Amino acid sequence: MSVPLLPLTSLQQLHRRGFLHRAALVACTPFLGTRLVQAAPKGVVFKENPFSLGVASGDPVSDGVVLWTRLAPHPLEDAGGMPKEAVAVHWEVARDEHFHDVIQKGTETAIPASAHSVHVEVSGLQPDRVYWYRFIAGGESSPVGRTRTAPAAGVIPASVRFAVSSCQHYEYGYFNAYDHMLQDDLRVVFHLGDYIYEYGAMDQRPRRHHGKEAVDLAGYRTRYAQYRTDPALQKVHAAFPWVVTWDDHEFHNNCAGDQPVANIDPQKYLQRRAAAYQAYYENMPLRRPQTPRGAYLDLYRSLNYGSLLQFSVLDVRQYRTHQPCGDRNQPPCPGMFDPQATMLGKEQEAWLFQRLGSSPARWNVLAQGVMMGRVDRAAGDDVKFSMDQWAGYDVSRRRLLQFLEDRKVSNPIVLTGDIHSNWVNDLQVDCDDRNASVVGTEFVGTSISSGGDGGDGEKYRTSVMADNPFVKFYNSQRGYLRCEVTPERWQTDFRVVDFVSRADSPCRTRASFVVENGHAGAKEA
Repeated sequence: MSVPLLPLTSLQQLHRRGFLHRAALVACTPFLGTRLVQAAPKGVVFKENPFSLGVASGDPVSDGVVLWTRLAPHPLEDAGGMPKEAVAVHWEVARDEHFHDVIQKGTETAIPASAHSVHVEVSGLQPDRVYWYRFIAGGESSPVGRTRTAPAAGVIPASVRFAVSSCQHYEYGYFNAYDHMLQDDLRVVFHLGDYIYEYGAMDQRPRRHHGKEAVDLAGYRTRYAQYRTDPALQKVHAAFPWVVTWDDHEFHNNCAGDQPVANIDPQKYLQRRAAAYQAYYENMPLRRPQTPRGAYLDLYRSLNYGSLLQFSVLDVRQYRTHQPCGDRNQPPCPGMFDPQATMLGKEQEAWLFQRLGSSPARWNVLAQGVMMGRVDRAAGDDVKFSMDQWAGYDVSRRRLLQFLEDRKVSNPIVLTGDIHSNWVNDLQVDCDDRNASVVGTEFVGTSISSGGDGGDGEKYRTSVMADNPFVKFYNSQRGYLRCEVTPERWQTDFRVVDFVSRADSPCRTRASFVVENGHAGAKEA
């Protein structure tokens, strides 16, 4: 299959790697892009609700937002039970939830090549304002979604509240935390990876995956469809705009760059990644610059909330070099200090440094997947680090933190997912020097459900904090982060649920930590 040429505006988006290099690699993988020429949409009458996967909005800016839905009257069937033809999908945006004051509307074409997903990039909206939206197709109307634009450039809002989630393994239990997130007055939700898990179905768990391990486009599409049928997840997507990035399970556990993992045929690695990336785009409220091109998808990007917050959303999987000495907890090895090893890749790192170095924001936030704090995981005199996290890429980690220190970047905050536990880490360039200055703070959010019910983790907390004085908090319950940011103060509440093995768990704030403007490091509230 020939690969269509990208328009000039899209070529300008490919700053991550040279165009010729990208074109050669893409040519080796099936083209799964969604912008294909299709026949005109036909009139369709649905016997069942085609909006079984709900609606979503994402990547809010001051004058707009992207709106998403995917038609799937039978979500777990092949192609969602949709016909192999294009379908017209109408959309409306209103100032009120009853749609008495519709301010924009239009029609998009949902095509089979993109699993009948729709991404509508709405512009011309007012800054920092709530809007409602809906879709209509085949005589059926979608649930009503609520979204909110970001504040205008230069504006410093009095307060911004948002949530952070990650790691929602369907089989391990119910997404109880999302039921409670609905009660928070949030501007936006950040999801930091492991939106799905690729594994095949397992017995004796609270819920069960549909089918075998996801290894092809049909498998990934069905897995997203199953997760999207969860009522709590649907409601939170409809209630707030989301900003998403991936970790590893959207493709394959502990994936690293273009290097095939042990149990995947090297000849099929990029083909499988192309399928995973295509399904990810189809099921997320992402903009056109994130349209996949074969096995590559430009996911890192930035969003501003006036002059209060600059969010740099990172991709810590696609561009990294292979993990040194395996991908588990290991003693230090030479590969850990390899100056050529990279977590972000040269182009993403250069982009990040440019963004941070020129940022006018009061708070500069890195939203990303794996822990940056260099935590010694072995008790006592033994030393072990996770080679899959920033600790395994020590030169890359030091270079970023040194940049934050040298350029005096205003109030750096790192938001992290991945490890199914809560942490608060004061970030230091040299973790071996207990007197080294603190250059930023990392808040690690636990899982929504992955790992099961979890526990308080008191014994491990005592051990890990004794060996890592920069660790200020640890907890292994399930839940999410709720962050409240003002010009002078950042507060993170660690919201935890008692269980996920069944529905309807209570939720409470396990701990709260604050960072004061101009003073790096977290203190318990």
